[in-house]
Amino acid sequence: MRAARLMTTTQETQVTTGATIWLTGLPSAGKTTIAYELAGRLRADGHRVEVLDGDEIREFLSAGLGFSREDRHTNVQRIGFVAELLASNGVKVLVPVIAPYADSREAVRARHRRQGTAYVEVHVATPVEVCSVRDVKGLYAKQAAGEISGLTGVDDPYEEPETPDLRIESQNQTVRESAAAVHTLLTERGLL
Repeated sequence: MRAARLMTTTQETQVTTGATIWLTGLPSAGKTTIAYELAGRLRADGHRVEVLDGDEIREFLSAGLGFSREDRHTNVQRIGFVAELLASNGVKVLVPVIAPYADSREAVRARHRRQGTAYVEVHVATPVEVCSVRDVKGLYAKQAAGEISGLTGVDDPYEEPETPDLRIESQNQTVRESAAAVHTLLTERGLL
């Protein structure tokens, strides 16, 4: 009996307004770090949250895709489909994925619009010079050494969003401040 009462209480406090929050930016811009910081805050407030990490998606959902423009587009569309599906079912979906091409991102936004699902684009606008110093995964060092090519923002294009819902310059603020800026935007949009 007590377990049932606890479960009901938990369900009653859970917020069920879904939305996709897409964090785009260069490799090592801080997208994933900000997403996980925000996820913790949202969960603490009773929201259902999923983080669709680009590296995990590549391993499990988009295995076999390369890094051509067409494969990158396909990857982004797959992620967008899953994000919209989750968001339309009351989940706050945080998507820290590069998504280098404007048309790919716009196609995801259009899918959400057609389905009536909230979509927010956040550009983590960390300059390539800062990203290459952070070099979380060692990609910039490998590219400089000639071990890899096609690194987004270096020798492969990154089309910056012209009118994102929010632009964050992570080099000028803490992770907590960046996550708080996204939280404020979601509050202003009535999504929290």
